[in-house]
Amino acid sequence: MKRKILNDEFISRLETLTFHMSSPMRGFFGGNHRTDSYGSTVEFADFREYVLGDDIRHIDWNLYSRFEKHYIKLFVDERQMLTQVFIDCSASMAKLDFSKAEFALKAAAAIGYLSVHNMDRLSLRLIIGDYLEEIGGTIVGKNAYYRAIAELEKTEFKGYADIEKSIMNGLNIGSNDGLTVIISDFLTENNWKKAIDYLIYLKREVLLIQVLSEDELNPQYSGRIRLVDSEAKDPLDDRNLKMKINKSDFKAYKQALHDYQSEIKQFCHARGAHFISISSKDPVERLIFDRLAKVGTVK
Repeated sequence: MKRKILNDEFISRLETLTFHMSSPMRGFFGGNHRTDSYGSTVEFADFREYVLGDDIRHIDWNLYSRFEKHYIKLFVDERQMLTQVFIDCSASMAKLDFSKAEFALKAAAAIGYLSVHNMDRLSLRLIIGDYLEEIGGTIVGKNAYYRAIAELEKTEFKGYADIEKSIMNGLNIGSNDGLTVIISDFLTENNWKKAIDYLIYLKREVLLIQVLSEDELNPQYSGRIRLVDSEAKDPLDDRNLKMKINKSDFKAYKQALHDYQSEIKQFCHARGAHFISISSKDPVERLIFDRLAKVGTVK
């Protein structure tokens, strides 16, 4: 199913933001992300006294004429980072009204635009089963970005998504060169935490965006019902349940959801990663301009 996931007005607002990296980054030269080291841009940063082996082209001869010592000019080091966005394409992301799927695609497109607008490289990857499908290869520049978004709009959500296996077996994940974003409901039995630890080991900054439907946040069921798992293989799957819902069940569900979200948040905090949980009924602008700003990912 093809969907229009961005409009011109939203794009113009995105151009007011930039990513903020909280740790030193290797990356490629030529981007907009300043590091703590000195590099080869044209923006002056400081002077230091010349030592054997320095590039003599950076000697400031005006200072030499004043102090009779050789000083070299230091320039700002700016790097181009790799932004990776992984999208959970399981059936649970498209249950009922497709609101979670729509939000996930819009969020991925918005984060992707921020990346290419700030001269970074972008990778959009769909988590399908236990493998990754890359959209558009490594995306550099807005022309390549718009071609990739046209393909992203056709994304189908079905089956299951194994975050652990797909990321840990994926190619070109990168190391110490940027931001990894995983967009999912994280309502899964697979060990996705192992994938996060792997990304942290690779020194990537990690952001988890949990998208939940209003039905998952505030269910309105009552009486005897049959709960069918959207990723179940057939009606007899053990994950499908028949039960009677009462007030105590609602209370237990809300507490379990709260505990699970707290567990994810604590897990991420302990590793220097960020976690955001948001309702699919919220506008994606709230995610970008409010929630991402609060965790310090954009400014």
